Amino acid sequence: MTVPSPATPTVRPVARPVAVAVAPRQRRPRAPERLGLGVLVVAAHAAGLLALAYVRSPEPPPEIRPIEIAFIPLEAPPQPEPVKPEPVKQAPQPKKPAEVRPKPPKPTPQPVAEKTTASPNALSAEPAPPAPAQPAAPAVATPAPPAPPAPPPVVAARFDADYLNNPKPAYPPLSTRLREEGTVMLRVQVTAEGLPGQIEINRSSGFERLDSAARAAVARWRFVPARQGDRAIEAWVLVPLVFKLTEGR
Repeated sequence: MTVPSPATPTVRPVARPVAVAVAPRQRRPRAPERLGLGVLVVAAHAAGLLALAYVRSPEPPPEIRPIEIAFIPLEAPPQPEPVKPEPVKQAPQPKKPAEVRPKPPKPTPQPVAEKTTASPNALSAEPAPPAPAQPAAPAVATPAPPAPPAPPPVVAARFDADYLNNPKPAYPPLSTRLREEGTVMLRVQVTAEGLPGQIEINRSSGFERLDSAARAAVARWRFVPARQGDRAIEAWVLVPLVFKLTEGR
């Protein structure tokens, strides 16, 4: 026995809806509507024309006028009036005293000279002619006296000549024990004979005993006098004396 197969379902095609674009049908405006649209269009054009008419065109820029410069001559300031100098008042001059003219003296009676008859041999006295003036003698320029000759140079006095044999000053014993040392500078006046005159201490040694010993020694010295040309003259000379202890003392 055969088993019947199950029934196969049958599928029927179903028709799908198809979208179809349908353009709307244009509706013609009616006569009143077309009139209204025309009026609106005319009104819009009129408004545009009016707007263009009322739009003001830009004003042209103001014209710049050139500036004219004129030079006005300056008036010269008025000149000050010249100051008139005041007249100088002259001091009143003293009145001259009236001249008193002395009265002419009365003429004294002249003695009447006796008339004498001149002898024919008498000569008339005539004034002698004046002597001619002698020309002045020209002034003779006296020459200036010649300048005196310059004095010859002075040669200073000397005390260190070997032939003088001037002894050295003695060292004071007390100064030796006290170890006193120093240099004495004496200012000695040397006469024209070469002998010491005044003796002055120009610079001390610092010790009175040394100064006195130096003066005592120089007082016995002999000097070479200063000379001016061939003539011996008096002069001053500086004499230094050194007091120095040796190791033996």
